[in-house]
Amino acid sequence: MTELVLPNDTNTLYNLMGGQLMHWIDVAAAISAQKHSSRIVVTASVDNISFNKPIHLGNVITLEAQVTRAFNSSMEVYIKVFAEDIPAEKRIESNSAFFTFVAVDQSGRPIDVPEAVPESKEEIELFDGALRRRQLRLVLAGRMNPEEATELKSIFYLKGN
Repeated sequence: MTELVLPNDTNTLYNLMGGQLMHWIDVAAAISAQKHSSRIVVTASVDNISFNKPIHLGNVITLEAQVTRAFNSSMEVYIKVFAEDIPAEKRIESNSAFFTFVAVDQSGRPIDVPEAVPESKEEIELFDGALRRRQLRLVLAGRMNPEEATELKSIFYLKGN
């Protein structure tokens, strides 16, 4: 997805407002999840979004979103944000984030989604880490007991304890 940063999108320093960027990220990620599942999707969670580099008035923003892994009805989507100053021929990666979407039927009930099949080395790495990220989200949300988070045990518990 591509957007142009216009004056109405900026703060008093003429940088893109964070809320506008979060809106664009949510839209791009939702489209990716919807294309993968061929279903209506709703945003279930948003991981940390850090605003690493300012995006300026007049920059062209490119958002690249991809489903990294599908579970039962949920999908993790990874989004990269690039900002480009076309006249200066400068392009930077300004942000990245993980969102989780749930596919729902017409009544709003969760519905199964197809599996995601990673192909490239980067896709395989994102796929492999998705279960760990999912379990961390569920533990932090109080929807999973930490003792049940098998993928997190190797991070937080020493063997033999």
